[in-house]
Formats: sequence, structure tokens, C-alpha cells
Amino acid sequence: MSALPSVDEAPRARFRPPAVPQVEVRGFWGSRVDAVADKTADILYQRCVEAGMLDQIDPDRPVPALRIPFHPNGTVTMQMFWDSDLGKTIETAAYCVYRKPNPALEAKIDAVIDMFEKLQQEDGYLSSWYQRMEPGKRWTNLRDCHELYCAGHLIEGAVAYYQATGKRKLLDVMSRYADHIGTVFGPNPGQRKGYCGHEELELALVKLARVTGNHKYMDLAKYMVDQRGQQPHYFDEEAKARGADPADYHFKNYEYNQAHKPVREQDKVVGHAVRAMYLYAGMADVATEYGDDDLKKALDRLWDDLNSKRLYVTGGLGPSADNEGFTSDYDLPNETAYAETCAAVGLAFWANRMLGMGPNTRYADAMELSLYNGSISGLSLDGSLFFYENPLESRGGHNRWKWHRCPCCPPNIGRMVASIGTYMYGQAEGEVAVHLYCDSTATLDIGSAEVKLTQDTRYPWDGAIGITVDVAKPTRFALNLRIPGWCRKATLSVNGAPVDLKAATEDGYARIEREWKAGDTVQLDLDLAVEQLHAHPEVRQDVGRVTLKRGPLVYCLEGIDNPLSLNRLRVPAPSSFTANFEPGLLEGVVTLAAEAEADATGDWNGDLYRTAAPKTETVPIKAVPYYAWDNREPGEMLVWLRGG
Repeated sequence: MSALPSVDEAPRARFRPPAVPQVEVRGFWGSRVDAVADKTADILYQRCVEAGMLDQIDPDRPVPALRIPFHPNGTVTMQMFWDSDLGKTIETAAYCVYRKPNPALEAKIDAVIDMFEKLQQEDGYLSSWYQRMEPGKRWTNLRDCHELYCAGHLIEGAVAYYQATGKRKLLDVMSRYADHIGTVFGPNPGQRKGYCGHEELELALVKLARVTGNHKYMDLAKYMVDQRGQQPHYFDEEAKARGADPADYHFKNYEYNQAHKPVREQDKVVGHAVRAMYLYAGMADVATEYGDDDLKKALDRLWDDLNSKRLYVTGGLGPSADNEGFTSDYDLPNETAYAETCAAVGLAFWANRMLGMGPNTRYADAMELSLYNGSISGLSLDGSLFFYENPLESRGGHNRWKWHRCPCCPPNIGRMVASIGTYMYGQAEGEVAVHLYCDSTATLDIGSAEVKLTQDTRYPWDGAIGITVDVAKPTRFALNLRIPGWCRKATLSVNGAPVDLKAATEDGYARIEREWKAGDTVQLDLDLAVEQLHAHPEVRQDVGRVTLKRGPLVYCLEGIDNPLSLNRLRVPAPSSFTANFEPGLLEGVVTLAAEAEADATGDWNGDLYRTAAPKTETVPIKAVPYYAWDNREPGEMLVWLRGG
């Protein structure tokens, strides 16, 4: 655990995530991590090179030509945030070379880090765009141009590379840059009162503070959170300073970047979905470290708004391509769903950080939902192809691609999968929490001792979870085990003795506080029943429809398994489905099979309309986990099915 002491003396435990080296991941997620280590990490590096990113960051090369044109408004180009793509690629590579040594990839990343070190200016400033492509314009347009956002992703890459390899060159570079940012921005006379239009730096600074033990980075993160949306509005003042009209803004108002009012006054999830998730993640970190109950209250208001009106059943979010984000209450179209991969990844970030304030299944359930469904759907099973958008219905034309002009999603899903062990557990003074179940071994720091937990499970295919405790000597601590909200029946025992779950459970976690000895065992059994979920009646696209769910996994039908128009089907009651593990399908998945009704077409005799209702026929259907769709032949896909 970080040497960073508590910021205040608030009595509640602060749960912090373990570093990647503290968790050995096997099972379901182990195979996903291996795919990223075997393929994705190298692909990310190579495609960054092919895009021309190294030409921009390497000061020893001639200044390159513009590769990606400016937006028609003349303000931004996606080339401005290439540093962020490299930062996420470094982070992904860091986790992967720890998982599986890859000297060739590590040498390439070391060379990239050398370029950033050479590029850094004497005062600590570091931005390939503003140093090489538009020199002289630094800090003139935080609203649009991702300057601090890029710094945040490079900081996260630096922390990861240090933790995974022990090499601190990039960590030192980014610490100097963070020091410079701290002199430019802040509440003191002569400092700018700014913050980034695309949030990210806030959560990165918390990571930097935790790994270095330096409080000033935490204080800067808190300042960025507190300053957002304050008057006079920084984005207005900044626009005037560069001779622009503040009203001449492409997105019309500051809801787009969650800067329309101070964060503690916000109660609606609005604007760009990824920006929102990154902001709320940073807010949650600050609330955890400072024991800030007012900030937590604002976060809970926003959480309730998202989960009651704006979240797809898959954990995807942001229905609109126009703003890459949110629209009106209950607007959740399926076929046109934007549901950017980065947004689902961002929800996992936010939910995970809410757990810093203590175990609560309302956050962990959402984290699990986004992880198992709306995020990893963005990465092919072999780790080579990607989705930017994640619709819940397709006629067969939505397929994975190799790269994108805005390649934010590939390294984002890569770094999240490769670091999945950090989401599984929480560690605090005298406590550990198990948020996610997966075959794994975690070595956790509870302040006074080290605790090793080994999970033995086939989850999510099977709900039986065995946990073995290993401690150097008998140690008293609290073990918090998540009982998912979707689980209707669960049993728990310690060393074979049953535990009264009702008495032991608080906020959806079973808390077992005792003196633990090496070899103690915990057995948790979660019932993985097939369920059908209904949408709120105001979600007009899903009226009369249901979706299938088993445990954490949302299911869909694909045309390759169901050779008829999927919208003709009416699914039976959930009890009619059988769950079957198919080891040779989609790298091994549990499928759901049943007999369904379908509207028959054979007797229509060329008619387009008629007064008689269609006849029905019985057909076999098979559903697969949503995350695995479009890994075979292109074809139809449907999540929301007509109910029986």
C-alpha cells in the first residue's frame, strides 16, 4: 500500500486498490489479460507508430506535417491528444510486460520514454502538440484542446511503468510536469484558475500522490475538482484572453464538459459520457482521501441519476453520437446506441473509486456490469480488433475494426483488462474487500500485516467460490465479501461452519471480522439463475421486450446461431432456458438454450399486409454472452427480445 498517510482523521476506512503486481489473475479474466499481453499491447504500439505519433514526440526528428485535419470549426484535431494515446499504450504495455516478459516491447517503450524525456522543457512542461506543432500557444485553450488530459494519461502511464518494471524515468519526468502544472494553476495570486475541458488529470494526480507519497499532487487534484464550474467561468475568461467570443462554442454550453456549475451542485449526468465518468472518478478519489461527505452526496445524486434513467442494461452509456454522450431521461435506443467503449471503461473507473469509501454492492454491481459486458465487448477475443460504439442491436453491418482516427478506445480497454486485478480487491487498515470473483491470488496490505487470498472458482460460469487465507501469523482483520444484488440465493461458510448471511451483510457485503490463521477457508456459493429483465416503461424502444441475464453476464442472440430474423422471436419464461457450458465456442462460454415462438412467414403468399395475425411456429434459440458477439461471421445481433 502507498506510504501516503491519511489526509485527515475521518474515522471511516479508506480502501485503496492494489497495484497490478499484487494480484495474479487466472480463470476468465486471466485469458483476457493473456490476449492483451500476447497481441493487443504490441498492436497498440505498432499502430501508434503507423499513425505517425513518434514523429511528433521525438525532438530529434523534423517537425512532421499535420496528419489529421482540423475539425471544421478550426479549433481542434484529434492529433492534439496523441500524447494521451501513447500514455495509455505505455500503461497497457507496463502491465503486459509484468504479466509476460516481452523484452522487445519493453525496449520500444523505453525508447518512447526517452523521447518524452528529451522533449521535456526546463520548466517541466511537456506536450508534443504545443511544443512541436503549435509552439507558443500553451495554456491558451484548456476548454477544447486536451492539454491537461494528455498530462493525465502520461502520468497514469508513468505510475504503471514504475510499478510494473521498477523503472522511474517516466515517473520522474511526469512528476516534474505535475510540479510545473502546480505552479501554473491554483488559488494563489498570479496562478490561473483553470482546469481541463476533458477531465482526466484529476484521477491521475491521485495515483501520482499515492505512489510518490507527495501530498501536493493530491491537493492539486482537489483544487481541479473544486474549481470546476466556478464563476467567473474560466473558459469564458480564457476565450476572451485569446480574442474569441465565449458564446462561439461548438457545443453551446458547458454541460458538455460538466463545467456548467460547481461539482457539488450537480445532480444530472450530462454532456460527453467519457468526460463525465473521468470527472466523477476523480471526485470519488478526492472524496475518499479527504473524507468529503458533501462531495460524496453529490456523487450519489449523480449515481442515482445515471442508474435510474441513463444506463444501458449492458453497462454502456451515452446514447448519442452527436455529443458522444447523454441526451434526455430514458433515451436508450438500441440499434443507434453510441455507448462508447471508453465510457463503459470510465464507469468501471468511477464505480471502483466509489468503493474507496467503503464496500457497497450498489457500486460494485455496476462495476461488474460494465466490466463483463459494455467494456470488454469493445475488444475481440483474440485481442486484435476493436469496437468504438457498442450497440445493442445490429442488422449485421456493425463490425470490429483494426484502428480509428480517434484511437482512444483500443488502449483504454487494453489497459483496463491488463490491470483487472486492481478492480477485484480493496485494501484498508485492518480490512480487505473482495469486489469481484475470479480465480486469482492477491497479496494485500492491511497496514499491520500482509494477507494473501487465493480464490478458486470458475466464475462467471459457476457460482462456487472458494477462498483460502494465508497469513504469516494469526491476524485479526475484516474480510468483506460482495453478495451481488442480482443473486437471489447465496450461502457462506468459514472452515465449514455456516455464516448467517443476513446478520453478516451490510451494504451488500458479508463482513467477517475474526482472527484469521493460515489455511482458513471460506466457501461462498452464488446462485446463477437465468433471469429476464424488463426496462422502465419510459424506455420506449424496449416496451414489451426482455433481455436475458445470468449472473453478471447479459446475453444476446446472434444470427449465426439463430438463422431467422431475430425480431420475429418471442422468448419463453426464464425457467425454460438451460445453461450449457460449451468449451469449444467463443473460447468457452455458457450458452442459454430454449424453445421459442416465432412468427411464421411461410403462408403469406407474397402479401405485405393482411387482417389475419401471423401464425406461430416453435424454433430452438441459443443466446451467447453479449461481450463475445461479432467474433464469428458478421450477422444480426439482438439484446432486447420480444417477450412471450
